[in-house]
Amino acid sequence: MPSTPDNFGAVDSFDAEAYIDGVGRAARAAAVEMARAPTKIKNDALFNIAHNIEQASAEILTANHDDLARASDLDSALVDRLTLNPVRIMAMADGLRQVAALADPIGETTELRFRPSGIQVGQMRVPLGVIGIIFESRPNVTADAAALCLKAGNATILRGGSEALNSNTAIATCIADGLAQAGLPTAAVQVIVTRDRRVVGALLGAVKWVDVIVPRGGKGLIERVTKEAQMSVIKHLDGVCHVFIDAKADVKKAHDVAVNSKTQRYGTCNTMETLLVARSIAPRVLPDLFASYHAAGVALRGCDVVCTMAANATPATEEDWYAEYLAPILAIRVVDGLDQAIDHIRRYGSQHTDCIVTEDLSAARRFLAEVDSSSVMLNASTRFADGYEYGLGAEVGISTDKIHVRGPVGLIGLTSQKWIVIGDGHVRE
Repeated sequence: MPSTPDNFGAVDSFDAEAYIDGVGRAARAAAVEMARAPTKIKNDALFNIAHNIEQASAEILTANHDDLARASDLDSALVDRLTLNPVRIMAMADGLRQVAALADPIGETTELRFRPSGIQVGQMRVPLGVIGIIFESRPNVTADAAALCLKAGNATILRGGSEALNSNTAIATCIADGLAQAGLPTAAVQVIVTRDRRVVGALLGAVKWVDVIVPRGGKGLIERVTKEAQMSVIKHLDGVCHVFIDAKADVKKAHDVAVNSKTQRYGTCNTMETLLVARSIAPRVLPDLFASYHAAGVALRGCDVVCTMAANATPATEEDWYAEYLAPILAIRVVDGLDQAIDHIRRYGSQHTDCIVTEDLSAARRFLAEVDSSSVMLNASTRFADGYEYGLGAEVGISTDKIHVRGPVGLIGLTSQKWIVIGDGHVRE
């Protein structure tokens, strides 16, 4: 494999295509071994990596501190995603162990049935092959993506953002050691250890080696990957998430869900960006919500009704209804009822995560059925739209596509199915 450029930047002599060709060739060879690796060996590797991350916690935090020292030009949402602490490191290790505890989907055969000809026809679940993942800021993605791709029998190439290079490199060392300790090829998980941006374009063109690309980051990154990738892409573009407080909502539930959906963490794609409130219940729920948002430092942008009720709210523009703030800013609109709320979500939403708070079963059923998003919720914070919370162990991202996977992408989303046919000398007449 060609040598990489200096970690602090690009060098003119660096051949990005040759570098990615070497990485891809190694990944393809590793994918063959991973596809036939026994479940126990894959789980051993996951336990090894989790242990290594815990043991290297101090080194990872030091590397993350070095990354943060270089991050003065990043906005607060990106800094939050970049930051590691002991709790987040332990969560990485716990996520690895959760993935190990999940059932191995590879080789699972379903719907095996006899046909009139006498043959048996069914489907077998298989790995995708080599998965490229391009992500920004979040170093925990390095561990989460490695765990899921590994358990699903894939090889993966991880290209994190340059702002997280030191953190990702430290985590990559733990991964490589864990793979080697289990007797698996270290090329099964390769982390690109250069800030040279030319490797992104080379990776997007490496259709000979890479089967699927998963972008995880800002809108600019995802738009570029969608435009340039020569292989299949699993993605979501925006996280414009809504909570609708129905006329028959429980006031306390509505308050708790609406506050948590916005303030539990600002810089995530499943954070609520627009709150919709039925007109008849608005006087009962909005005053306390205004007070809670003010206490949390959330700036409000509202419709005419909201601006009349809240002295500190500024008038919302058309752009505000489309906005993914990833910041302590919230758009609020009072609507006539369920129909107008669904229409608003259909027009301005991003098909990511939307929630209704109501005690009306009929309204709940309509919302769950008619809102076309990858996660639709009843009386629960949008912040639950997460692979860890869904019991997937972790996720490589959230997909708002409809083929081939939708919502948090876990183990099953990193596999495919092939048809298998079993006969006993059968021939077609």
